Amino acid sequence: MEKHDFFTCKLLGRITRNTQHITRNTQHVIYMKNFYPIDITKVTTYPLAQRKNKVSITDFASPPKQNGTFNDFFAGLPKILAAKELGELVEHIVSAHRQRKPVVAMMGGHVIKCGLNPVIIDLVKRGVLTALALNGAGSIHDFEIALIGETSEDVAENIRDGTFGMAEETGRLMNEAIKQAATESLGMGEGLGGKLLELSAPHCEYSLLATCARSKIPLTVHVAIGTDIIHQHPAADGAAIGQTTFTDFRTFVSVVSALGDGGVLLNLGSAVLLPEVFLKALTIARNLGHNVVNFTTANFDMIQHYRPRENVVKRPTNMGGKGYAFTGHHEIMIPLLAGAIVERLDEIGE
Repeated sequence: MEKHDFFTCKLLGRITRNTQHITRNTQHVIYMKNFYPIDITKVTTYPLAQRKNKVSITDFASPPKQNGTFNDFFAGLPKILAAKELGELVEHIVSAHRQRKPVVAMMGGHVIKCGLNPVIIDLVKRGVLTALALNGAGSIHDFEIALIGETSEDVAENIRDGTFGMAEETGRLMNEAIKQAATESLGMGEGLGGKLLELSAPHCEYSLLATCARSKIPLTVHVAIGTDIIHQHPAADGAAIGQTTFTDFRTFVSVVSALGDGGVLLNLGSAVLLPEVFLKALTIARNLGHNVVNFTTANFDMIQHYRPRENVVKRPTNMGGKGYAFTGHHEIMIPLLAGAIVERLDEIGE
C-alpha cells in the first residue's frame, strides 16, 4: 500500500483490509493533513500600559481596623464582583428610600426560620421596606413565632406517623383568620396579621404579619392549594384560601406597578412561587399601562435557581434597570445588607 502524508477518516461506510488489497465500502472519505507545531516567532505584541484591565489595586480590600465600625468594614470590602455589586444595591435601595419609591421584599419561609424577622422588621419600621410578600410557608412560620415564639417541626420524624403539620392551633387559627378575611373581602396577609393582633399573641413584636397589620403596610401572602400544612386541617376552606390569596395577588400587582423609575424588588429565598407571582404581576402592570421600567431587582439565595434568575434578575430589567444575584446563607447575607443600608442612611442623615 502506497504511503500518503494524510490521515484517512471514513464516514458512512467501512474499510476492510487484507494482505492483498483494500476494499472500500464507503460513501465519503475525508483526507486531513498532519498538524505540526506552528512558528510563533512572528506573533505581534503591544505594550502592557495600553491594555485595559478589570482589576486594579484601587479596588483592593482594606484590612480590618482595630476598633473599626461596621461602616469601616463594609467600605473596606474589595470593589470587585459581588462585593462591588452589593455596594451598588445598597445605593439603589437608599436612593429609592429618599425618592419615596417602593422597596419590596419577597421572602420564602427559610428566611424566617433563620431568625431574621427582627432585621426585616427594623427595615420596615425605618420605612426602608415598603411592602412584603410571603409564600404560604413564610406566613405559617411567622404566625407560629407570634403565637409561641417557636416554629419548624421535625418533618422526617413526624411524617412517619402522619402527624406532620397537624398542630391544632396553627391550622385552626390560621384557617379561621382566612375565612374571616374572605367574608370581609380582605387579603390573606391582612387577615392573618389582624388575627394575631386580635389574639394579642405574646410574641407579636417578632412577627412580620402583626407588624405590617399594625403599621398598615402591605404584606401579601401567595399560596398554592395543597402546598401548606394548614391545607391539611379540617377547618381548611379552599374557596376562602383562593379568594384571599387572589386578593393579595391583585394588591401585589398594585405594589409592583409603582416600581418604575427607581424602585427596588428583593427576592429573599423563594425559588419558585414568588418569582412566578412577580412575573405575572409585572406583566399585568405593564398591560394596564404602568411604565414599570428602570428599576432594580436582586435575588439572594444559598444557590441560584432558574426562576429567580430569569423572572427576577434578568427578564424584568431587560427594558431598563439592573438585576443582581447574590449567593450565600441568608443568616449572613441579609444582616450584612441591612447593616450596610442602615449605616448609609445614617451617613447621609436619613
